[in-house]
Parts: sequence; C-alpha cells; structure tokens
Amino acid sequence: MTKRPSGDVVVVGAGMVGAACALYAARAGLDVILVDRGPVAGGTTGAGEGNLLVSDKEPGPELQLALLSAGLWGELAQELGAAVEYEPKGGLVVASTPASLTALTELAAGQRAAGVSAVHVRADQLNDLEPYLARGLAGGVLYPQDAQVMPTLAAAHLVRASGARLQTGRTVIRVLLDTAGAVRGVRTDRGDILAPAVVNAAGTWGSEVAALAGVRLPVLPRRGFVLVTEPLPRRIRHKVYAADYVADVASDSAALQTSPVVEGTAAGPVLIGASRERVGFDRSFSLPVVRALAAGATRLFPFLEHVRAMRTYLGFRPYLPDHLPAVGPDPRVPGLFHACGHEGAGIGLATGTGHLIAQTLTGRRPELDLAPLRPDRFDRPDPLDRVAAEAPPWIP
Repeated sequence: MTKRPSGDVVVVGAGMVGAACALYAARAGLDVILVDRGPVAGGTTGAGEGNLLVSDKEPGPELQLALLSAGLWGELAQELGAAVEYEPKGGLVVASTPASLTALTELAAGQRAAGVSAVHVRADQLNDLEPYLARGLAGGVLYPQDAQVMPTLAAAHLVRASGARLQTGRTVIRVLLDTAGAVRGVRTDRGDILAPAVVNAAGTWGSEVAALAGVRLPVLPRRGFVLVTEPLPRRIRHKVYAADYVADVASDSAALQTSPVVEGTAAGPVLIGASRERVGFDRSFSLPVVRALAAGATRLFPFLEHVRAMRTYLGFRPYLPDHLPAVGPDPRVPGLFHACGHEGAGIGLATGTGHLIAQTLTGRRPELDLAPLRPDRFDRPDPLDRVAAEAPPWIP
C-alpha cells in the first residue's frame, strides 16, 4: 500500500498568500505541506505588480492588516531584500482638481490617525519628487511606507525559506472530513494528504476550495490588465497614481474602471495600470482597456507618449463583496482556515495574513481582531450578497 503523506497543515495555493502562510506556519513550528495544481505564483501573483501599499486603504480592518504586513515585509527585506527586488520607494498620490485634493487630504488625515505616514505635497513641490510628472496638478500626498517587490521572485523565496514540502501539479479535489465534520486532510488527483488543518489560500479560486469542504465563500474574479513598456533609465521614482484609484478599488461596479497607476521597476520597464472589471474568467485581450491605461499614464507622465509598450498581461483579482479578505478559522468546519479574497492587495497583505493564520493555527491570540474578516460572514443576510449572486459562475 502506498504511504500517504501527512503533516500538521496543508496550505492549498502556492501564490504569495499561500507562500506567506507556509512561511509563518513553519516558523511557528508546524510541519507544512504546500499544494498547488500549477507552479508557484502561477495564478494572480504572477500577474501582479508587486505592490506593498498602505496608501490605497481607507481606515479600518484592511488598513490595520496592511500596516501589520508592511512591518513584516520590512523584516523580510532584511533577509531577502535584494533577492526579491524589495524597493521601499514610497507612493505619491496626486490630485488633478482642488475638489479631488480635498477628498485626498481628508482620506490622508484619517489614515494618519490610524498610524500611516502621510505627507501633504503642495502643487509646487510635486516636480521636486517626480521631475517628469505633468504640470498643473492640484497637489498630492506622499506615503513613505509604500514599497514594491518582484512578486514571482518573492513568492518563490518565501516558499524556499519556509522549508515546506511543496507539491505542485497536484489538484485538490476534496477536503477530507471525519465523522464529526472536522478536517482530516485533502484528497488530490494524486492521492490523499492527511493533516488536521487545511488553509484555503487559493486566491481567485477560493470559493471552489471552500465548496470542497461544503461551505460557501463568494470569491469572484475581477479582471485587470497591466501594460509594460520597454526598459528605460529610472525616470519615475515612486509609485504614482491618481486620487480616484482609491474610489475605483472600493467600487462595487461590475463595469470597466480605469485610473492611472504608474511605476518604474528595478529591471527598467515601467508598469502601467490599473483596470478592473467583472467579466468572469474571460482572458480575452481588450484593446479599449489597454488604450485607456496608456491614455491615463501619459496624462500623468507626458514623456510616456514616446515610449514603446512591449507587452500586456492580465490577472484575476480575488474579490469579495465587502472588499475585505477572509482570514482565519471557519467556524462551520473545524480545522478549515481561509486566507483569500484580498482582491488586488494580496501581495502587500500576504505577510500579515500568513502571520495571523500561523497564530490561529497554533492556538495563540491573533494580533488583530479577525471578526471583520470572518469567513462565515456572508452566511448572514446582507444586501451585498446580491453582487455575488449576479456574478458569472466559475469557469475551470
């Protein structure tokens, strides 16, 4: 008889969040098995920009998680910084009109009260920070805590640092439960893996994994494109984006939304975003979206009009209807934990999520209150549920 592998916890999903869960669980002394049907960072992580942001979070649970995560990323940077292209370059949010500047200033005041470093920037100071930025903007806010990593490298290095037993090319087809309804492992297309705990870190496919355990978690895909330029000398110093990006992130609309987000990279290309739309798992190229991204970027940085775009790529952000991730134990199934639904913030929020999951796995009191992130919160009647009900079904 073939011996079935066993451990203390199975983490399903080898993207950035799953890698962080594996890292912190292993460092808490657990024997971790990390499973993914594809390669490490083969899903949303590999299609991300690597943003580690506090600037785009409104005061509340997600901002608290972002601040915790930023501190943990800073610690990991001491260990892995050059290998994962960690850049503490800061973010610059700019407003084009006095009205949008007022809204941005009010947001920054609330963020500052929550522990964010947010520095008001007058219109005449913007070009000191970004010499190639368009003239005539109303002002902005500088966020020194914003940073960036190269996401696929970072996920791979976190997996390696965890020492977890990595099982790629292995599809989870069932969460195994005992007669009392508690987790006892997972069944894959290549056999069973036994463990008393399973962490659902499957990102955009988190609803599918939850369903394998018999519970509902309404994670939906939200498609986004990124435009990549030819390599350039470093002309853009910060992550720079328009103030309306924050409103787009918080929107419940299924329609296409674009707002300019521009940043340089250590390798030279400029990354241009951001778009978001709910179209299921449609991977079709959209010329109108890419044109909108290019137009928004050239409004912020006019020199980009003469720069060649080399390629585009797309990814699906794991979206939950209330814009908060599901993090922590699932009271409906003992031994089941969730770490998914971070939308476009999964890279930045991964470390805090992994840290909190490790604390709950080992019976410690989590550093943050997980009540707003409860995975079963969508079982309660809520008008937001209609958003999930109207979404297209998962497409394998």
